[in-house]
Amino acid sequence: MTQPGSGAELRRTLGVGDAVAIGLGSMIGAGVFVALAPAARAAGSGLLPGLALAALVAYCNAMSSARLAALYPASGGTYVYGRERLGVFWGYLAGWSFVVGKTASCAAMALTVGAYVWPGQAHAVAVAAVVALTAVNYGGVQKSAWLTRAIVAVVLAVLASVVVVCLGSGTSDGGRLDVGVSGGVGGVLTAAGLLFFAFAGYARIATLGEEVRDPARTIPRAIPLTLGITLVVYACVAVAVLSALGPGGLGRAQAPLADAVRAAGMPGLTPVVRIGAAVAALGSLLALILGVSRTTLAMARDRHLPGALSVVHPRFRVPHRAELAVGLVVAVLAATVDVRGAIGFSSFGVLVYYAVANASAWTLDPAPAKRLLPTLGLLGCVVLAFALPGTSVAAGAGVLAAGVLAYGVRRRWSGAR
Repeated sequence: MTQPGSGAELRRTLGVGDAVAIGLGSMIGAGVFVALAPAARAAGSGLLPGLALAALVAYCNAMSSARLAALYPASGGTYVYGRERLGVFWGYLAGWSFVVGKTASCAAMALTVGAYVWPGQAHAVAVAAVVALTAVNYGGVQKSAWLTRAIVAVVLAVLASVVVVCLGSGTSDGGRLDVGVSGGVGGVLTAAGLLFFAFAGYARIATLGEEVRDPARTIPRAIPLTLGITLVVYACVAVAVLSALGPGGLGRAQAPLADAVRAAGMPGLTPVVRIGAAVAALGSLLALILGVSRTTLAMARDRHLPGALSVVHPRFRVPHRAELAVGLVVAVLAATVDVRGAIGFSSFGVLVYYAVANASAWTLDPAPAKRLLPTLGLLGCVVLAFALPGTSVAAGAGVLAAGVLAYGVRRRWSGAR
């Protein structure tokens, strides 16, 4: 395994609870406040089967990631696994997909915070959020874990309120939960691809592998625990919102959870939901910056990115240059462009990322039983990636092609020196 170019390692301070909190902060983020509507538009009454399919693929990926993270407890996640198990190119492709796609996701989350907190000054609030959270991360991963715990507690309280209000309302109708496939099999697959993005936060636990205590035990425990909690929360929210709005109403909703509590006769709860969405977006942004900076660190150690980004702070033991670089890029994007409607390729990229993780896990043990979950996960990632809307597939393929071109140019330039 490639060693850090600076000769310094990150500090192992995170336990199971910290890792679970960071994973929950990534998954139970702004996605649950917005992802249900496009998924309902695609699948109709097949929303819940789509959610179940997304969870199944996520479970396969989580098990593959947990096995690999225990074996390779270094920063970088699937970038490291692909490099070690499949070769340098495949690791690079996974890392490129993650860094580019998630950087755009960071900017989108920052703008979501701005839109909820102060719509008239969304860009300014977004930049302020990026600066503040980058500063928190700079002070050490333990501070990030503490803040994430507080964010997760607030978001779970808001979601619990939505579920109780919707299911306890006189307007709630169990008949709206009629499970079918009114959107067709293709609609269910598209919904699963869209909803999978909301489950993908457990990658943040793996990318922090170098900062987890006893990673061989902690990571395999934290990843499935985080995924299980998230699935229960998402299923409860989906059932509650469907019972209040029905598949058609949910598909038309601009702010699904706010519309659901309004339909349930509690319009006074709408501001609370808006605050919850803003806090959830902050949690996602915090975890995204953590994950992207650690993958940037790993790629910089191998000189796929500038080597200066691999330096670890002597006091805080964090990749401070990588964090500052990621924060700067995200702040510039958040200040100048609105990427909330242009990050469809991020879902495609994260599915490619996990496809590489499953292919890497497939090589760990030749026993057919051990290869079942990685095989299902790999096939699931490929199917869901190409079931996404055509624009998302085209954008994702374009990003991957740009990464392959950059890799080839770098290899050719290095060979010519």
